Formats: sequence, structure tokens, C-alpha cells
Amino acid sequence: MVPAIGDADLLAGFTACTLSAASFGHREHVRLAFVVLAMHGDFGDAAIQYRQLLRAFAAHHGAHARYHETITWAYLAIVHARMATGSYADSEALLAAHPDLLDHRSGALADYYDVSATISDPLARRVFVLPRRSR
Repeated sequence: MVPAIGDADLLAGFTACTLSAASFGHREHVRLAFVVLAMHGDFGDAAIQYRQLLRAFAAHHGAHARYHETITWAYLAIVHARMATGSYADSEALLAAHPDLLDHRSGALADYYDVSATISDPLARRVFVLPRRSR
């Protein structure tokens, strides 16, 4: 197994779009959320930068249609909340403490959303959609 790159290198490679699209999977999305949130401290500022970075990276790799607004904001909020539960040296320490963040089908996001329905919802892809409460 190839060791993961450090947080600083992840951010630098992502910002410069020198990382390949294939090397940027769900784990790297969550790690990048941690890095941007840790850098800013403020959720609003971090959210704006995180969204801009993801959209620019997707556009650079010709995958702008893969960007999903609801999934982006929801994961960022979940990571932010998890970061508030402890002190984490880096993104890998956060993931070690919260492995459910890595399960993008039935993990942390599934506590709030019907993940399959949300992923396939064209409205949720374009704009942030709040979770629907089960009745």
C-alpha cells in the first residue's frame, strides 16, 4: 500500500491541480475538508474555499458534472462537527477516530440523508438540500 501524502502536500497538489483525478477519491475529499477547516477555523470561510477548490479541481479534470453541492456541504458540516469533539494532529488522526466518515454509502452521511436518493437527485447536485426528516 502506498503511504498517504501529508495534509500540506494534499492541499498543495489539490490547489495546483497536480493531483490526478484518479488519486482523489472519497478519502481525499474528507481529508481536504479537514485541512481547509483547520486552516480557517471559521466554518463559513472554510466552506467557501472548499467549494471553490472542489469546483476548480473538477473543472480542471473535465469532471465539472461530478461536483455535488449537497454532498459537499453536508460532509463539510459533519467533518467540522467531528473536529470539535477532540484534538486531531492531522486528517489521518481524524479518520482513525471517525472511520464512519470513510463509508460514503452507509456511514456518517447516512445518519442525515438517504444517500442513494440524494446522490441521484439533480436538485441536490445543483443546490444544497436539507436532510428530510423521516416521519
